[in-house]
Amino acid sequence: MPTEHVEIEVKFFVDDVDRVRARLKALDASSGGEIFETNYRYDDRAGGLLAAKCLLRLRRDRQAILTFKRPHPDQAREFKIYDEYEVIVDDFDGMHRILTALGFERVQIYEKRREVFPLKDVLVCIDRLPYGDFIEIEGSPAWIRESAHRLAFPWERRILANYLHIFETLRRCCQLDFTDLTFENLPEPPPEARTIIQQFEAVCTTSWAAGCPEGASRPALQHFGRRNGRGLIWTGKPAAFSSAGGRSFSGRGHR
Repeated sequence: MPTEHVEIEVKFFVDDVDRVRARLKALDASSGGEIFETNYRYDDRAGGLLAAKCLLRLRRDRQAILTFKRPHPDQAREFKIYDEYEVIVDDFDGMHRILTALGFERVQIYEKRREVFPLKDVLVCIDRLPYGDFIEIEGSPAWIRESAHRLAFPWERRILANYLHIFETLRRCCQLDFTDLTFENLPEPPPEARTIIQQFEAVCTTSWAAGCPEGASRPALQHFGRRNGRGLIWTGKPAAFSSAGGRSFSGRGHR
């Protein structure tokens, strides 16, 4: 049976996952353990889903889940809000073949390790990605803010950008020559990762142009500039980038 709901969430970049886990346990929150996720992102040949800021994803962890997300009509500057449709499928590889037969292409693979802690009326997730660790809080706006406060996360440090968008900015800045976000491709975060990720925090951001990296302001990104050799090359200007299939597109990815 498919499920539909409005997904409301924020993220925080963290240095010490163990400290966050200890805070959660002090609040009587517990998890079922860490889960490793493999995600396939799909699009049509024209990149239409990404252009519409939509996501078609097939995820494999302890089960297989097909997900479609689209922007919710009611947007808020303080939260990331999407409509979400999900269905559990019995056969991951079979669903991949169905999506391919329908004309969709697998354009990106991304991985993460996730630990979920139910806390009152929110879900708090510890997400460990190849480029860094994050806390994601999902629920109602009031409870998200309350939970962030209880976990001692300053509200102005929240991040609304999704993981793939942050990765694409990181990939461009660090001149990474791959598009799949896997632990094999990126066994350690690049030295520049912290600086780049912090530019997506609300304290550093303003909305300044359509197509600009979500949550990234012109003043915050301009200082990257170019430098010789491997390193930061972001110029602070929005630009199209290429998918795994070689097409150019602009817009946002999804967690």
